[in-house]
Amino acid sequence: LDWSPSEKDLDQCSMKGKRKADCPNFIRVLQFLNTTHIYTCGTFAFSPRCTYIHSDTLTMSPNTDEGRGRCPYDPYQRSTAVIVDGELYTATVADYRGNRPVISRHLSEGGRVDMKLDDTLGWLEDPTFISSIFIPHEEKIFFFFSEVAREYNFIDKFIVSRVSQICISDVGGQRTLQRRWTTFAKAQLLCQAGSELPYNVVQDIDILPPAEGAPADDTLFYGIFTSQWAVNSGRSAVCSFRLAEIKSVFSGNYKVLNRDTLQWSARIQEKVANPGECGLHNASDNALRFVKENFLAEDSVHPAGKPLTVVSAERTYSRLMVQRVQGANRKFYTVLFLLTEDGYLHKAVLLPLGAHIIEEVQVFELPQPIKSLKLSVPKGMVYIGTSEGVLRVPASNCSFYWTCGQCVLARDPFCGWDPGSRACVEVSGTQSSLAQDVDGGNVEETCNSISFTHRTRFGPNKLPTASCPPGKLVSVSLNEVVRLQCPAASQLSRQLWERPNSRLSSDLYLELGDGSLSFVATPATLGHYLCLSTENGYRQTIAIYQVKQKSSPLTQTPTSRTQLHTRAAPTSHTAASSGPHTSTGSWPETTETKPSLSAMNTQVTPRQPGRNLTLWTKGSGLREFPGEESPLSARCPNYLKELVVVSVLLVLCLSLLIPLTVCVIRQRWQRKTAPQAGTLPRDSNRGTPEEQEALNENEFFSQRTGPPVHGGHSSGLVCNGTLTDSRQHLPNTPI
Repeated sequence: LDWSPSEKDLDQCSMKGKRKADCPNFIRVLQFLNTTHIYTCGTFAFSPRCTYIHSDTLTMSPNTDEGRGRCPYDPYQRSTAVIVDGELYTATVADYRGNRPVISRHLSEGGRVDMKLDDTLGWLEDPTFISSIFIPHEEKIFFFFSEVAREYNFIDKFIVSRVSQICISDVGGQRTLQRRWTTFAKAQLLCQAGSELPYNVVQDIDILPPAEGAPADDTLFYGIFTSQWAVNSGRSAVCSFRLAEIKSVFSGNYKVLNRDTLQWSARIQEKVANPGECGLHNASDNALRFVKENFLAEDSVHPAGKPLTVVSAERTYSRLMVQRVQGANRKFYTVLFLLTEDGYLHKAVLLPLGAHIIEEVQVFELPQPIKSLKLSVPKGMVYIGTSEGVLRVPASNCSFYWTCGQCVLARDPFCGWDPGSRACVEVSGTQSSLAQDVDGGNVEETCNSISFTHRTRFGPNKLPTASCPPGKLVSVSLNEVVRLQCPAASQLSRQLWERPNSRLSSDLYLELGDGSLSFVATPATLGHYLCLSTENGYRQTIAIYQVKQKSSPLTQTPTSRTQLHTRAAPTSHTAASSGPHTSTGSWPETTETKPSLSAMNTQVTPRQPGRNLTLWTKGSGLREFPGEESPLSARCPNYLKELVVVSVLLVLCLSLLIPLTVCVIRQRWQRKTAPQAGTLPRDSNRGTPEEQEALNENEFFSQRTGPPVHGGHSSGLVCNGTLTDSRQHLPNTPI
C-alpha cells in the first residue's frame, strides 16, 4: 500500500529543518484492531497520522486520524503500542521536540474515556520505551523502558531499566486524577551479577508463557540489557524475570518524592492505599493523592534463577524472541533467538550449565538498523524487519547436519537423528526413536544406542555409515611454502592435524590461528595430511590432503617401478564401518592387497601398529596416481633405486679409468727405454723369430676388432690390458 506524504507535506517538513530522508512516512504502529481491520500510524513527515486498513482486501480508509500521542514524530524515536479489546495503548512522546513522554489509551469503547499520565508529576524521566505486553489473567499491561533515575544522587545521569503497569479497567478518578491513570506504578529491573556493575539499559523484552499445567505466575520475561559503563562497553546480557517477582515488588513498599527538595526517600507515613492495585478509580481523594505521590516501588525486581542468563562479549544483541520447545525425550527446553547489531542471528538453548549457541546465521552482509524481530511458532519462522524489507529465517535447520554426530553435537531441541531415513529431521510428537542429547551432546553413547536399536529391527547391514571427506591432491614444487586449509566443524570445535606414522614437529610445521597448517615442501614433508575436529570428546575427519611433488619426465616413464607397482593386478576388498560415525582416534588401513581404481565404495579399515596405510576412494576420495607409490605407503622417502644406478655408473667409470691410466703410464715408460733406431717396417722380412711371432699376433687382433676406421687406421683398443698403437705398429718392447 502506498501511504506517502504529499509534496506539500514534504516541503513543510523540510522547512522545519528536517532532512528529506527523515520526512517520508515511517510506520510505527501496526496492530490488528479486530477480525476485519488493521490499525496503523506513521510519522508522516513529522506530522503523525493514523488510519484503518481492511485486512481482507488490503484497502486503506481515505479518512485519517490525528496521530499525536499515538505515534512519535521522529522516526528514530522508539515507542511501543498494543491493542486490547479494540482499544489502543501506547507509550511514546506527544510533542514535536520529544520532551513530553506519555502512556495513554485511545479508541476507548463502552462509554469509557481516553487516559494518559499526569504531565505535572514527573512520573517519567526522559524515557526510552521498549515494549508493552498484555497479561490477560491480571488484566494489566506492562510497559518496559529505560529512563534517568532521580532516586540516586549521582553527578552524571544514571540510567535504569523499568517495568511499569496500568490496569485496563482504569477510568481515572472522580475529582482527583480525572482522565489520569490511578493504577500507574513502576519498579526497577536489576540485571546484575554479584558485585559487578549492572547492565542497566534494556534493549528488548519478550514474554515466555508458563508450561502447560504450570501456574500463571511462572510467566517469564526475557530481556536484553546493555551497560552505560565503559567497563562493559560492547557487551550485552540476557536476564529473565518471573511474573511472581514483579507482582511481589508492586505489592510492597513505595518511595515518596519530597516536592520541596526533589529527593526520594522511603515511605514513613501510614499506607493509605496499595499503588498499582486495580479498582482505585472509585477510591477516596485521600487514597488517590497517596497513589499519586507514591508510584516508585522501593524494591527492585531481581532476575529469576541465574543472575545472567546469557552474556555476549563479542557482539551486542539488540532484539530477542523466546520459545519453549519439547525435545525428543519429551523434556522442554527454552530457545532464544538473538539478533546482533551487525546482522547475525544466534539461536541458543538454555541448559543447566549455561547457554549453548546452536547456530549463527548471517542475515545481512552489511549492518543496518533492525526495526523488529518476530517469531511465528505455527509457521516455524523468524521474521526480521528493516527499512528495506522483511527477511524470513527458519526456526530449525535440521537438514544442515549430515551425520548423526553433527546432529547430536548441535544440541538443537528442534532436531534429532532418524536411523530409519539416516537423516537429521525435525522432532515431532509421532517420532519416538530419534537420537538426541541436548543436555550433554554425547555422540558416542547417543549414536551407538540408536544404532543398536536400529540393527535389531532392520538388520546389521542397514546401519548408517560415515565416509571420509573427499581427498584433495596438492602438487607443489620443492622449497615452496604450502598452506592447507581446515574448515571448522563449528565455532566450538578444535582442529588437529595428523600424519600417518609421523609426528608434526614444531620445527617444520606451523599451525595458524584459523586452523590451517603451513610448512615448506621438502622430501620429508611430502605425503598425506588429515585435519581432525574435536568437540565434546568426539573426533571426526574434516579434510584429507595429499601433498606431492610436481611430476617430472623421469617419473612418468612407462618402465618406472612405481608405475608398475600401481598397475599391479588388485583383488576385491570391502569394509563396512560399525556404527553411524567412524571415529578417527586411530589411523585406518586396508588389507595387504591393493584395491582397484574402479571400485565404487570408500574403503577405510582400522590400522594395526607397524603396518603401512592405504586410504583410497572412488570419485570423492584419494586415488593412486601413476608415477608414484601407493598413498600413505611409506614412512619416509625411498632412494634405493637412485643409489643402485649411481653405484653401477661409478663402477663402470672406475673399470675404464684404472686400466687406461695404467696403460698410459706403461707406454710412457717403454718409450723412454726403447732404442733410437726406430722400428722395423711392416713389409720387412728381417727380424728375429720373437718379433715375427709378435707381428702375427697383432694382425690377428686387428682382424677380430674389425676394419680400421678414420682413413684406414684403427683407434686404440684395450685388449686384455694391452693398448695397441693407433698406427698399427707393434708396441715398444724392450730388447
